[in-house]
Amino acid sequence: MKHITGLDRHQALLLPETIEDYIAPDNPVRFLDAFVGSLDLFGLGFSRALPASTGRPPYQPADLLRLYLYGYLHRIRSSRALERECHRNLELIWLMGKLAPDFKTIADFRREHRACFKAVHQQFHLLCRKLGLFGGQLVALDGTKLAAVNARQANFNQNKLEELLARADARLEEYLKELDAADATEADEEKLTRAQLEEKIAALREKKDWHEELLGQLQDREQKQISTTDADARKMHASQGTVIGYNAQSAVDDKHKLIVAEEVTNEVTDSGQLSQLATDAKETLGGREARSGSRPRLLQHGRGEPVRPARYHSLYSESQHQRQHRARLLCQERFCLRQGEGPLPLPRGRAIDLSLQHL
Repeated sequence: MKHITGLDRHQALLLPETIEDYIAPDNPVRFLDAFVGSLDLFGLGFSRALPASTGRPPYQPADLLRLYLYGYLHRIRSSRALERECHRNLELIWLMGKLAPDFKTIADFRREHRACFKAVHQQFHLLCRKLGLFGGQLVALDGTKLAAVNARQANFNQNKLEELLARADARLEEYLKELDAADATEADEEKLTRAQLEEKIAALREKKDWHEELLGQLQDREQKQISTTDADARKMHASQGTVIGYNAQSAVDDKHKLIVAEEVTNEVTDSGQLSQLATDAKETLGGREARSGSRPRLLQHGRGEPVRPARYHSLYSESQHQRQHRARLLCQERFCLRQGEGPLPLPRGRAIDLSLQHL
């Protein structure tokens, strides 16, 4: 019995294969090619959509957009990685027509057309509505924390800076005392020479001046945090402790699990994000009313009677709470239901049902 073998690399074929044969008819990359081909890139604001009559011919924005969207779908973020894929990935060889732009061209295209990508996203939403891919009946909204390229040591708030300044003052005082003692100590008994102490003092004062400058920037800008590597990144609480990054919010339609609205912000908490995201999702769905699971109906435990405040805003807990199998909440400390300007307290220890039915 023989093994399965491939073709000889040097074998000449009577009818050579075409690039079209590399891609199956149902390959998703064909939809990507057709979608970009249907866009009016000049109307969407892409530069060089109409080439100049003189100068070196540029790449078509459509080809670079296809490459960018393909990298987005396959989680290839690096422009250098996209350049490598253009030489070895059969799907990209077909999609790009064997074009292989260098990494700088790819990076420049992405940097210069950030606003245009939002317009492309809107065109994709319109296409999904036209094809009936949005159900428009139920939308789920949630958020997650995305880590930024910013170390924890490069993120500061007022308390941290004040603590660092106090620590620097104490350390400076210690170095100055050692410097005074060094004059009265024999040279062979010194722990640090005078030159070494002066070097440490100069470095510590330089770092202290930098921290004072950061503290001044916080007070001038009336901000609570400042990051030195990624200026927009903030320290946030996540499921695994804290993260220096961004708060990404998304709304997903129930029918085909397609994202209908999204927003990336540096707000530390999710408070205040629901309203705008729900409004954006409703606009994307063409004005059809989208129901949000974040507005539940409250039922008294054991009675099935709804709690009827004059005006319902939000529900919050001041202690840890447990969500059980039938969406039942046991109030361990106390729950409050905001009514108008003042809270409406519920009895302590009272178990209530949090039904996911909508008002």
